[in-house]
Amino acid sequence: VQLQASGGGLVQAGGSLRLSCAVSGRAYNANPVGWFRQAPGKDREFVAAIRRTDGRTDYADSVKGRFTIPRDSPGNTVYLQMSSLKPEDTAVYYCAIDRGPVIRRDQNEYDYWGQGTQVTVSS
Repeated sequence: VQLQASGGGLVQAGGSLRLSCAVSGRAYNANPVGWFRQAPGKDREFVAAIRRTDGRTDYADSVKGRFTIPRDSPGNTVYLQMSSLKPEDTAVYYCAIDRGPVIRRDQNEYDYWGQGTQVTVSS
């Protein structure tokens, strides 16, 4: 299984970005996909996740209402639509696949990781 995250960039506060996570490999087609982020000097934290079998989603409180994982993403691509971005959203964003069937926030439950994409929000 391989994951490729892309779509990061520099945006002004209040702006929007859409991150993409391309998932290859059939074995984990039904497993949940999560988004995490790591800001400089901080631990990696959960952002959002989707269970692809039924479209159920979960969001960290810090992004709820601003970030969305669309449920109709084509093929094996999972998007993270980010709006109303804040400087504190600046981080490297990673996508990952959970080894189990349910959505979880613990990064230790995620087996495969993409390489990360940088998001920088200027004030």
